[in-house]
Amino acid sequence: MKEGNQAELDQKIRQLEVVVRAKNYHSGLISFVHPHVLCETLCYPEKVYSEEELKVELKKILLLLDENHSSITYTVDQFFGHLGKVRELLMEDARFIAENDPAASSAEEVAMVYPGFFAIATYRIAHLLYVAGVPLIPRIFSELAHSKTGIDINPGAHIGQGFFIDHGTGIVIGETTIIGNNVKIYQGVTLGALSVHKADAEVKRHPTIEDDVTIYAGATILGGDTVVGRESIVGGNVWLTESVPPRTKIFNNMESKIVYCKNICK
Repeated sequence: MKEGNQAELDQKIRQLEVVVRAKNYHSGLISFVHPHVLCETLCYPEKVYSEEELKVELKKILLLLDENHSSITYTVDQFFGHLGKVRELLMEDARFIAENDPAASSAEEVAMVYPGFFAIATYRIAHLLYVAGVPLIPRIFSELAHSKTGIDINPGAHIGQGFFIDHGTGIVIGETTIIGNNVKIYQGVTLGALSVHKADAEVKRHPTIEDDVTIYAGATILGGDTVVGRESIVGGNVWLTESVPPRTKIFNNMESKIVYCKNICK
């Protein structure tokens, strides 16, 4: 019995070490991929790491997760081999945001102070780890960004180039969501599932958003069969559970009444 308790305790200690090391690793890795990403406000990297140092640390974390993982070196090499593409995607994201946000003065400003860009950068790195089959670490990364920005992007989602999150608080993007190129999303948007049954774990549960779509604040789009056609606009607070063709405007028809008060409004 004591041996069982000790084994359980050792496992918990190992899991805690994974979380702590992954958290520190996230800041070093994101700074390596894009050195301007909110490093002074959200990353807090202890130092600037070389690629070799980051490779060694990732191997150590993966060993903690699976001591018998024989393909760790291959996984790490594959991951770092694709980081250059992630860097290119982030540069395109920053450029797209800067070109479409009147409040942005430059792509550098976007990278340094936009929490939406921080969440996107974290997602792109986490997604690369997710695709490589790395357990747990992608979700740790995504939850770090979620806790700091209020933006919840599952690392399993597929997001194209030129992605714009404005403000961002309250955004939820589910695991099987597919988002095309040059898509703009505002705060409070949910790209979610119609059901949460465990039997649907391997089924596409979340919507597809095609290229050049804009989704305004508070919109909710649900369902794996739901497709928002390219160049469409989804208005604020829209509830959508069915597909719409390209170049469609979807909006609420609730009217806001304006009443002028002679004295004090009550």
